[in-house]
Amino acid sequence: MSSLSLAVRDSSTMLRRNLLHARRYPSLTLNLLLTPIMLLLLFVYIFGDVMSAGLGGGGADRSEYIAYLVPGLLLMTIGSTTIGTAVSVSNDMTEGIIARFRTMAIHRGSVIIGHVIGSVLQSVMSVVLVGAVGVAIGFRSTDATALEWIAAFGLLTLFALALTWIAVGMGMVSPNAEAASNNAMPLIFLPLISSTFVPVEAMPGWFQPIAEYQPFTPAIETLRGLLLGTEIGNNGWLAVAWCLGLAALGYFWSKAVFNRDPK
Repeated sequence: MSSLSLAVRDSSTMLRRNLLHARRYPSLTLNLLLTPIMLLLLFVYIFGDVMSAGLGGGGADRSEYIAYLVPGLLLMTIGSTTIGTAVSVSNDMTEGIIARFRTMAIHRGSVIIGHVIGSVLQSVMSVVLVGAVGVAIGFRSTDATALEWIAAFGLLTLFALALTWIAVGMGMVSPNAEAASNNAMPLIFLPLISSTFVPVEAMPGWFQPIAEYQPFTPAIETLRGLLLGTEIGNNGWLAVAWCLGLAALGYFWSKAVFNRDPK
């Protein structure tokens, strides 16, 4: 069997393993998924009229704020889901299964690849679910073309891949599952200080650079542009650059830690 065939076979096996774990222990995924859904319902039905009045500069229209909010929460959903990846990887590293895999005649990278592909699939399914909730409460994207929808889906998938590699690295360097969960908290915290809930220009001047120069804000603005027809500007290139940079960082970080001789 060629090296490529071996890698594909073993990666598929590890992918099935991780999907089975997610199916048998759904509580972690559900808990992380409930965060963006609860925030969506909270901001729409509790703060929606006030926030929409502030955004529009006129009367309250909750539908405008729903349209503004949903793209940001779709990306926040990805950040929430990948925390489960960090916890799962940490469990594998600390419970001895990785040491067992090292003694077996399997492709070394298949363990990591299985985690990454499984996490990306879970992130995409979570995004679809949160998007369905958004549509159910009034989100509409009637002006987006088929090409723009494909581009939006591609951006979400690329963003999920980038955050997954970062989460894998976090899980590998964490001494236990609790530490992995804590280390991955920036993946939920960063969307809260981005343009998810309010425009960057509405924030205090000293705070605007914090919200602007981070990966979530350009990705959110690009997604809004694709789905709602707002101006994208340089955000599209910035979002892709952030995704590629984070993916490369997470990949080489995870690979270096995984290949390190166990102590």
